[in-house]
Amino acid sequence: MTRPRERRAPVYVCDDCGHESARWMGFCPAPGCRSSSPLKEMALSPKDRSASQGAHGWLGTVAEAPQELSQLSLQDQRRIELPCAELNRVLGGGIVAGSVVLLAGEPGIGKSTLLLQLAQYMAAKEQQVLYVSGEESPHQIKLRSDRLGFPGQGVFLLSETDVDQILARLEEHRPGLAIVDSIQTLYTQDIPSGPGGVAQVRECGLRLMRWAKLRNVPVFLAGHVTKDGSLAGPRVLEHMVDVVLYLEGQELNTYRILRGGKNRFGSTTEIGVFEMGSVGLVEVSDPSQALLSQRHEQAVGAALVPVLEGTRPLLLEVQALTSPTHLPAPRRVANGVDYNRLLMLTAVASRRAGLELGGQDVIVSVAGGFRVSEPAADLAIVLALASSYYNRPLDPGLVAFGEVGLSGELRAVPQSERRLLESARLGLTRCVMPGFLPREDREPERRPGLELLPARTLRQALRLVLGEPRRERGSRDAEPDLDELGLEMPSGQE
Repeated sequence: MTRPRERRAPVYVCDDCGHESARWMGFCPAPGCRSSSPLKEMALSPKDRSASQGAHGWLGTVAEAPQELSQLSLQDQRRIELPCAELNRVLGGGIVAGSVVLLAGEPGIGKSTLLLQLAQYMAAKEQQVLYVSGEESPHQIKLRSDRLGFPGQGVFLLSETDVDQILARLEEHRPGLAIVDSIQTLYTQDIPSGPGGVAQVRECGLRLMRWAKLRNVPVFLAGHVTKDGSLAGPRVLEHMVDVVLYLEGQELNTYRILRGGKNRFGSTTEIGVFEMGSVGLVEVSDPSQALLSQRHEQAVGAALVPVLEGTRPLLLEVQALTSPTHLPAPRRVANGVDYNRLLMLTAVASRRAGLELGGQDVIVSVAGGFRVSEPAADLAIVLALASSYYNRPLDPGLVAFGEVGLSGELRAVPQSERRLLESARLGLTRCVMPGFLPREDREPERRPGLELLPARTLRQALRLVLGEPRRERGSRDAEPDLDELGLEMPSGQE
């Protein structure tokens, strides 16, 4: 007598976040998921899924015995230092054995180029590399390798998308580094869906992660991003991997920024700066000097600001443009700065500093394709707006940093001394900053040639930089500085 076939319990999955539900819903109920698409049915029961995860012996189906924390040694977990200092900086000092790194970026940004250069670095250390490509043929990778000037010794290419076949080849070769380009092209026959689906990406990522931990071999995965810049696929993939790196840059700009979104072995605030050239991605050891070399000193609407990216101070140029609008509502365009932060700064500059930006289109951009997220750039943004509004260039040797409050006051930012030292190293002569300076930062001999211009309010900072600029005919007079007069503005009075 034949046994009746076991019926699989249907599972409904969200394409964006991977949330599973036992019943169909027209939207994803997971908190934090903004998807409005209905859940899709996947006929795979939890029993079948657990069986597919342990279908191969190298995935570690046997549970390990617990180990005491005090008995573990870190001697076998030394980092693999690379000859690229920028890549070592973002990774936290090098590649950790057994780690899984996810490299994400837009198409054509340079992910495959960076991964091939990484394979070249490892091959130079006499480590075999298995490069798995699901998007390109081996001949296409060879063309890129010839363009980079890398003959390819020690790098083995595999054009495969079946994750079970990939794991079999990894187990056979036992390389020192495994590269998979990309995770969205892999699939397993145990999951009844096409490559790139939520279940496929999650299952393939899980199997590669378990192999990397079991064999203590680092694995680099390439991933795509969506239109809004987030990683494509289920968010659980970001939780599984150890490091998430984002390669950013503008299409017509040669600079590329490698930014850490997650790092279990180091800081996520470090960035690496590269320049795309004919020989691939070339590291930029001194980004501040490289950016200043392209600066026009008499440009109107440009201000310099020292920002901190991890442990590195960077001197960036903030550019602003104001123009009378012909629309009922003026436009606000932000490139490289937070849009809501720009709205706040324009409102404060209009209300507290006398800049009549209510009838002006405002465009703010950070040169070089960089992105500024810390409040230290507030003062430089307002100074750039004032320079464009009054059509007067700022002093070429001027640098400014400080947080702007809603009442127009300037607030101190952390690590002011490091910002001042970086400004003095690059030959700048004047610095506008908040009036409060910590005691340990009051040593001018450490930064010779840099004059400090402290200001308590935004209006004071504008007077130090621009003096008393003449207003255009027909504009109303600027409101008096109530802070200096000792008066207060009544609530609701313009």
